[in-house]
Order: sequence, then C-alpha cells, then structure tokens
Amino acid sequence: MKVLIATDWYAPTINGVVTSVLNLQRELESQGHEVRVLTLSQSRHTLVRDKVTYVGAMSAGLIYPGARLRTALATRQVQALIRWRPDVIHTQCEFSTFLLARKISDRTGAPIVHTYHTVYEDYTHYFSPSRTWGRRMVALFSRHVIAQTACVIAPTEKVRGILEGYGVCRPVYVIPSGIDLNRFSGLSDEAYLHQLKAKLKIPENNFVLTYVGRLAKEKNVEELLPCLAELKRNDVTLLLVGDGPYRQTLEETVRDLGLSDRVVFAGMAKPTQVADYYRLGDLFVSASTSETQGLTYIEALASGLPALCRKDACLAGVIEDGVNGWQFHNGDEFIAHLQEYLADEQLRNSMRAAAADSARQNFSAEGFARRVAEVYASAMEGDGLWKTA
Repeated sequence: MKVLIATDWYAPTINGVVTSVLNLQRELESQGHEVRVLTLSQSRHTLVRDKVTYVGAMSAGLIYPGARLRTALATRQVQALIRWRPDVIHTQCEFSTFLLARKISDRTGAPIVHTYHTVYEDYTHYFSPSRTWGRRMVALFSRHVIAQTACVIAPTEKVRGILEGYGVCRPVYVIPSGIDLNRFSGLSDEAYLHQLKAKLKIPENNFVLTYVGRLAKEKNVEELLPCLAELKRNDVTLLLVGDGPYRQTLEETVRDLGLSDRVVFAGMAKPTQVADYYRLGDLFVSASTSETQGLTYIEALASGLPALCRKDACLAGVIEDGVNGWQFHNGDEFIAHLQEYLADEQLRNSMRAAAADSARQNFSAEGFARRVAEVYASAMEGDGLWKTA
C-alpha cells in the first residue's frame, strides 16, 4: 500500500503529533507499506529529502507558538506526489498541508483518512476572547474539514464524543496512538541518572515529581504549584521538562510561592534524552485537561512511572486508580494521593510494575499501525461519495 502522510508538524519539532507521525511512519514501513511524508519546511525553501517533501513555510507564532504556514506553491513537488499515485492519504493537521492533500486526492482519487489530534476549543485563548464564540467557530471549521475526508481517526473516546457533538458527517474510528515501547522500557543507567540529578541540582534523596510537555496555559501546570507549597515537604522536587510561552509566568508563580528550591525548570529535552527524565522521576504528574490522548502519560507508564493526573475523559483505559496511578479532581485529592504514594514503598513498587505492564498491553506502536492500516483498507473500499462533499 502506498501511503502519503500529510502533516504541518514534523521533526525536528517535538510534540505529540510529531511523535505519533514518526511512530506510524516507522511501523507502516516495517510492515511492508511504502510511505512518503508531505510537511512544512523550517524555512521558505521547498526541498525533498529521504521521501519527505518539505514545503516552504513561514512562522505563524502569533497564532500559536511554533506554528508555521505554507508560503510556497510547491507545484513541481506536488505533481511528483500525484505521479507517485498514493493509495491513501493520511492527514494529521487541518491547515496548510491539508489543502495540498486535498489537491492530490482530487487528482488521484486517493481517499483521505484524517486524524483529529487537537481539541481546538481548549486553545481558543490564542485567537478569541470568547470561549463560546471560539467553540462555535471550531465546530464549524471541524465539520468543514472532516466533510472532505473519507473517515476520521480519534485517539480516544473523548475526541469521538467531541466530534459527534460538532455534528461531523463521517465515520469516526477510535485508535489510541502507539509508542515505541522499547525506547522507554529499557534498563536505567543508574550512574548517569545520578549525574543528571546532580546537574539539575536535585538533592540526591528527594522524591521527584516529573512533568513532561509544553509550558503553555492550556496545560494548567500552575495548578500543581499551590499543591506542592501546601505539601510542606522539602524532600519533594517538581521537575518540569519542556518549554513554552507560559514559562515566565510559571517562574514568577514559583518565586511568589517560595518554591524556588523545590521546582526545577529543565527546559527542552532532546528526543533521545526524554526517557532518562522519566526514569529520573518517582511519579508523573499533570493537571492538563486539554489532551486528546496525552502521549506523555503513556510514555511515563512505559518507563515504569505511575501517573497522578487531573481527571479527564482521555485517560479512560489509561490510568486505573490505585493500580498504575490516580486521577484527581482537586488539589486536596492530589495531595492525599501523593502523600499515600510517598509513604508506602511497597505501593510504589507495585504501581511501577503495573504502569509498565499496562503500557505493554495497550499501547504498542506495532498494534497502532496495524489498526490504522485496516482503516486505510476500509476507506479504499468505499464508494467515493465523500469526494462530492
């Protein structure tokens, strides 16, 4: 099967969409499919390298941090993809590359399968002062995009429910994104972890609460800080791995709460180093409710790191309370679960084992790619009526 993956986000950018795309690309190829990628360039220049077409683009950081918009027509490169004649086109974003994917689909008859990665209504603060108005615009836009596809892949039941609430008119398949389990399940280099802890100036015997992700308003990291202050334990460090537009605000809050010696801002980590930060931790924490799936939760579990996260529909089937972590509703619950975990070494050991086991059973990249390929086959067998939308 010839598969064209179209995505506005791709390496070297680091986020959940890129992780999902790279895992899917690798596993589809390992299963015998021919894969090419259409994405945006980090400059205004268009180029083709290693079966990836990079279309010239410019920064759109004023709309959303790190975003880019296509500036080049890339006519010659698009024509080359049309001549290649993909069997199916898998779009991962709704903007620049989606428009090119639709053009290729129109010329080749290849059906479009779309993965809905982002719950845009949680990001309306970037473009609308009114959440109600923003949600209406998101619903209208989502219906418009999905009407041009054969079907949609949602990473969780939460996203399927949101799309059904928008009134989308295409089949929605729920397929959780898989991860490279081997990357996170390997044995730790204890000597290196000690060095890393020292480099970050974390006291050797401290418990480490690890957060991995963007430091953005919608990630709600600031909810964790008063909880840490109320805990009143100097042997607990909150390690924030990542960067983003909200970092300065978080740093100011940390200073105001007197937590400067208990919160560490590690900054961006290279993809090859992320697993080490998980292994450095004793518990993964997050207060975000803006995730469609939250691959960092699954990466943490695969690393043997139980998770303490704010209650959210995307965590159904991911975090089992009291087994591989907990979901909390408020700060009091967060503190209660954390105290229980810190006080019981036997509980910590059993939850670590359960965390790794749950990731192995449910979130392999191999299984993810097989299920996606089944959706491709179904779309290719369709009657093509979607093209009239």
